[in-house]
Amino acid sequence: MRRMREAFVASASLKPMARQLLQDRTPAAYAGVEGYARRHAKEDAGALAWLVAGYAHIQDKDYVRAIDALNRAKPRAGDLGDYVNFYLGTAYYQSGRLAEAVATLGGFDKASPDSLLLRDAHVNYANALVADGRAQDAVELLENERHPIRADLELALGRAYEAAGQPAKALGIFRNLYFTMPVSWEATQVEGDLRKLAATPETQPPSFEERRTRTDLLAKGKQYNEAANEYRELLNEAKAEDRPTLQMAMAEALRHARRDKEARKALESVPDTTPEIKAQRLFNLGEIERGANDDDGFLRTLEQLRQTAPTSSWLEQALLSAGNIYLLRHDYDRAIDSYRELQQRFPNGGRASYAHWKATWLSLRQGRRADAVQGFEDQIGLYPTSGEVPAALYWRGRLAEEDGEPAKARAYYQKISERFRNYYYGELARQQLKKLKNDSDPVHYVLLDRVPAIDANAKITEDALPTDNLRVQKAQLLENGGLLDFAVRELRAAADESKGNWLAPETARMYADAGRYDVAIETLKRAVPNYFAVDLPSLPRPYWEALFPKAYWSDLKKFSSENGLDPYLVAALIRQESEFNPSAVSPANAVGLMQLLPKVGKSVARQQRLKRFSATQLFTPSVNVQLGTRYFRGMVDKFGGFEYALAAYNAGADRVQDWQGQGKFRDAAEFVESIPFTETREYVQAILRNANVYRQLYGAP
Repeated sequence: MRRMREAFVASASLKPMARQLLQDRTPAAYAGVEGYARRHAKEDAGALAWLVAGYAHIQDKDYVRAIDALNRAKPRAGDLGDYVNFYLGTAYYQSGRLAEAVATLGGFDKASPDSLLLRDAHVNYANALVADGRAQDAVELLENERHPIRADLELALGRAYEAAGQPAKALGIFRNLYFTMPVSWEATQVEGDLRKLAATPETQPPSFEERRTRTDLLAKGKQYNEAANEYRELLNEAKAEDRPTLQMAMAEALRHARRDKEARKALESVPDTTPEIKAQRLFNLGEIERGANDDDGFLRTLEQLRQTAPTSSWLEQALLSAGNIYLLRHDYDRAIDSYRELQQRFPNGGRASYAHWKATWLSLRQGRRADAVQGFEDQIGLYPTSGEVPAALYWRGRLAEEDGEPAKARAYYQKISERFRNYYYGELARQQLKKLKNDSDPVHYVLLDRVPAIDANAKITEDALPTDNLRVQKAQLLENGGLLDFAVRELRAAADESKGNWLAPETARMYADAGRYDVAIETLKRAVPNYFAVDLPSLPRPYWEALFPKAYWSDLKKFSSENGLDPYLVAALIRQESEFNPSAVSPANAVGLMQLLPKVGKSVARQQRLKRFSATQLFTPSVNVQLGTRYFRGMVDKFGGFEYALAAYNAGADRVQDWQGQGKFRDAAEFVESIPFTETREYVQAILRNANVYRQLYGAP
């Protein structure tokens, strides 16, 4: 333990060089790490540096240099010896030095019986044994390692059986891989093996059930094109009773693969053998029509669905789509009717709460105040744990305030502030409370008791990291070598040995320290999913700082100031767009921290007179923030308010202008709640909410 701590302290200066090497793997980066290793040749810190260099060479498939570096690491590897030996054995195997690979990996169990790499080492050792002509030894080794099942181990075992002259055993393993793990990389590797072994005596062709299992798993894994093609093949052999469900599965796969013409043809051939099949067929036809912007065709199909399957979940989904279509058409009365029909037909369904809220909100926007009051109260009473309750509480309070009922308004606002502390509506409620005179005794409303309180155990204490745990020490040493994923794996194993809730914050700290803020944020989101509902003291400070990092702060503050923007608002925008991942690229090809499209970046760069600008510069944080803040400032100037600018940043300026034209709004909050795109509405609310948390955490910027 002392030796590990000394190595950790000594290798602190290695960390930035190691990270640079593992990120770039340039000659200069190699020279830096290897120079460090030579300067510390008689220390464990030097062995760590050689391990890092060896691992980097393996990533570059330069196995000769990897072998040299890892052999230099061996004498002082200490408790990192399992990593050194594993990658040294791997490099020997990949370079064809089989005797050395077998010798190195063959002694792994004895040298490192508690290593997290044990099963990985067995797979590589088995592959080396097979290559060295000892296939039966490989079989015996891997047969003892099959649970829990791993695709790479199964592939190695199958090939060991094949090399050992046991084709029937090999075929069974390959077929299991191919048919039950079809989306794995290993499944793609056994196709040749299966063809080669097809003539094995007594081999039965794949059964219809096996092929159906594979195809269903492909569809589940979103491999829609391949799934559709395989469903088509299955249809050629299917029994009459199986054909309708297969035709439907093929049609859905075709639709998801955006092969709409083929999907429609397939759906039209599906017989209405059962009410469920008929409802599913109509729903899918409706989705194709909706995807083609044929709203009228969709609504005609919806009417058929309503008549033939009035209690089907397919109708429930279609009614939601209908409400959304009418909403985007600005046909609010029909939208209300569709949402209300959904909620009334399926009051306990997963979409009921949302549909009830949309009908209530649109009633308010249509001036039906009494309907809105009743709707807000019903939302709280019927769906007290739903995501729409904070909005219902707030707007019921607003209407009470407008009706001259300050005590009622105060009760609703207070409920939001206490129960939904850091939600978007929590801050708005506190702003309204400041405006109300507190000149009467609090009034108790039974309806508010329907909203459950925060779990009394929500408060989290900060447990100390068990520094006397060898795996924790090992993780910290690996972190200094930039081997972050290995470090986190060791931490997780340590958490199984030591009690306490230190794993999530320590993992997040490691990721944030390495600049991987997005992974740190996601780590703590999973650990504390209700963090927005609690007050700041309920979570230790490190949790909040990892959830709301001040990453790239000097550039962020500088360019925010130059554009007259609150840096916390910009930080909240970046958190929502990329979670501070400068390498993020969206499906629409938006790039970097503030997710700028290359054409937008080029246009703003021209305005900013940036010389020799190229789209790749958007991956540079300072450039991205400079251009992103300027672009956002333009949106603020165009629309005159941050809420509108944020909506335009997400959905486009033309849409925001259209939304602004849909009647008068009490204030920006009413505009935000009226945004018809759920993604954009939640986007705006999340950024404003996050900016408020930043201000509470850090004070004046």
